[in-house]
Amino acid sequence: MSEQRLQRVLAAHGIASRRKAAALIRAGRVTVDGLVVREPGTRVDPARQEIRVDGRVLRPEPRRYVLLHKPIGYITTTADEHGRKTVLDLVDVPERVVPVGRLDRDSSGLLLLTNDGDLIFRITHPRYELEKEYEVLVDGVPPAEVEEAIRRGVPVDGRPVVVRRLELLRIEPEGAVYRVVIHEGRNRIIRRLFDRVGYPVLRLHRVRVGPLRLGDLPAGDWRDLTPSELAALRRAVGLPASLFEQVRRGRNGDGRVPVRGGDRRAGRSGKKYRRR
Repeated sequence: MSEQRLQRVLAAHGIASRRKAAALIRAGRVTVDGLVVREPGTRVDPARQEIRVDGRVLRPEPRRYVLLHKPIGYITTTADEHGRKTVLDLVDVPERVVPVGRLDRDSSGLLLLTNDGDLIFRITHPRYELEKEYEVLVDGVPPAEVEEAIRRGVPVDGRPVVVRRLELLRIEPEGAVYRVVIHEGRNRIIRRLFDRVGYPVLRLHRVRVGPLRLGDLPAGDWRDLTPSELAALRRAVGLPASLFEQVRRGRNGDGRVPVRGGDRRAGRSGKKYRRR
């Protein structure tokens, strides 16, 4: 294997995102051949050199791609210092997966978790403009001029929010429900957008990330991506779909997708979804 930047190697092995991997390196928690390395851009060959994180040898993990229906009340992080429930409390897999992007505690819907660092980077980087689709209930019914202002681009923190689609779905007693499609990932950007125009968000539910759809997966349940879903996701962010197929064949020998504790092909438990 050719040499790569150390932070990319850590991310590709599912240790953390590239940004967090860089922080681990700068903190002196990573060694290469017994020596502490503090420069994230250091080039290493993981096939020839011993890399340790907090004293543990870095070993390749099988790639895992999990689609979770995040319920309200869970934090989108790997751990919380205040002891609050995190999305990892819902997903029981042996691999060290991390959430891709964010859904705040009061939001629900589709959340991807994986240990594929390259895919995490491409999904979350604004350069690749991967669409995210939400159903959003706001307090009240905005008039047409407010809707048009949102479509033109309402500035938040001095920069317009680019909304690719704004569609009124229905009117409920509390207010209007919209389909909102965006590609940027600024923190709580949809809530801040509607706050800015005077119609606070009462409910926010993500139904799609790129080609992935939540479908009828119950809240709190998760499943592995199918080969076709992951191939489509990889294509959407400019990665070759064939790489996924090679990983899966290497892992299972036959290209099938395993579902721990509940096989969609009526395996050990016969359950359609895995629930904690």
